[in-house]
Amino acid sequence: MTDRRDEIEAALENVRSRIATACRAAGRSIDTVRLIAVTKTFPVDDAALLTDLGVTDLGENREQEAGPKADELRKLRPDAPVRWHMLGRLQRNKARSVARWAAEVQSVDSDRLVDALDKAVRNARDAGDRAEPLDVLIQVSIDGDPDRGGAPLGTLAPLAERVVRTGELRLRGLMAVAPLTMTPGEAFGRLLAAAERLREDHPRATEISAGMTGDLESAIACGSTCVRVGTALLGTRGLASP
Repeated sequence: MTDRRDEIEAALENVRSRIATACRAAGRSIDTVRLIAVTKTFPVDDAALLTDLGVTDLGENREQEAGPKADELRKLRPDAPVRWHMLGRLQRNKARSVARWAAEVQSVDSDRLVDALDKAVRNARDAGDRAEPLDVLIQVSIDGDPDRGGAPLGTLAPLAERVVRTGELRLRGLMAVAPLTMTPGEAFGRLLAAAERLREDHPRATEISAGMTGDLESAIACGSTCVRVGTALLGTRGLASP
């Protein structure tokens, strides 16, 4: 375990250095960029080590893995101030489970998912399973490809209104993954423009979640406030947690 801790600690130092360098190049404060450590397919022991090293934001892509892992981590590190983020595409029938463990869902892309999450969070709060509303980001489809998830750029305004009309969801901003058909700079530039338009009507929706291991510098240059890093922290993907 000591060797793994040393490995993760060195990787975390490198990622934080990259973020700091990118922020300096963009003329931004490092405090304006949040790091989410993506723990998908890695064991809960790695998540526990990350919390020991001061990482408080953890992200998962599959509810089937995330729910049990969040429960296990709560037992291993009961005092760790962890915020779990749902990053992957989410089916409506998983909303009830996600409402139990997630502090934030970054992959909201449809009216029906908004409604399902609103109902699930309300029920979870009534049952005493959570105390706070759910923070959400709208996932943007930069290239409009329906197979990759995300809401097309032209649908963001009505979808954002749908979120703010709920009683249990808080609109925090936008998320996107750069498509392979364009450069990260081009993709994240489009995301920044969409985020600026969104803030005209929703000034509290300040989050821009963009940038992963391979393109976080480009994302920060384009205004990202949240980078989602897995491989650079934990290595290549292992077997999924049971």
